[in-house]
Amino acid sequence: MKLTIIGVGLIGGSIAFKLREKHFADYVYGVDQNKIHLQEAKELGIIDESLSLEEAVKNSDLIIVAIPVDSSKDILPSILDLVNENQTVMDVGSTKAGIVQAVENHKNRSRFVAFHPMWGTENSGPKSAISDSFTGRAGVICDKEDSAPDALKMVEQVAENLEMNLLYMDSEGHDIHTAYISHISHITSYALANTVLEKEREEDTIFQLASSGFSSTVRLAKSHPEMWVPIFRQNKENVLDVLNEHITQLRKFKSALEKDNYEYLEELIRNANKIRGILR
Repeated sequence: MKLTIIGVGLIGGSIAFKLREKHFADYVYGVDQNKIHLQEAKELGIIDESLSLEEAVKNSDLIIVAIPVDSSKDILPSILDLVNENQTVMDVGSTKAGIVQAVENHKNRSRFVAFHPMWGTENSGPKSAISDSFTGRAGVICDKEDSAPDALKMVEQVAENLEMNLLYMDSEGHDIHTAYISHISHITSYALANTVLEKEREEDTIFQLASSGFSSTVRLAKSHPEMWVPIFRQNKENVLDVLNEHITQLRKFKSALEKDNYEYLEELIRNANKIRGILR
């Protein structure tokens, strides 16, 4: 099976690594505006060859779009213009409703499958790619009824080879849930990092005193804006909804401290502890 990866960075590179390792993909083409990334991907064995978008799509059975969601939304119609009834196109973006809407009336809509592998790190580029990244993680297929049965089967096989646990959702529901469990986490991390940088001006002190708890909490703040600004833009309303609730919760903690109401503070913490029963 011939595979094209559009965007040979962390996610695209990790997928290519695993699919090659599993012998699911026999030959991998890379498409990327970053020529350095293409060279690194070839040196690392992520891709066999770099081609133009048109040539790569023409020669592939499966095309995986692994670029920022705004760019995915813009490029998908052009990719679907190029494919035939035997080819499959999938994306791996963190938002889905906007991307799906961009191709909903396309004549080749059925060749596209909206997919979200629930994994990522603060790192980027092909040098950050890891073949076993997706093992045991959730993989979400959205609006499966709008995809051709053979295209859907192809993406299900991709998820199986990535060793992911498959879930099916509608695209709008997906975006609501990811706002709650992923997107708000990044905003919180960015805000906490900015808070510490604003209040603690001595970088050496941050480095020397940072505990594992602080480091893990702000890890996501290392994630690049090139990826996350488009995600927040695409999922703006859902992110604002959960962000308003988050601000409400912060105000409760603030109020409890201001009023020396430590019983209420304990109640807030004990309520938060319920997450233990969900995230074991």
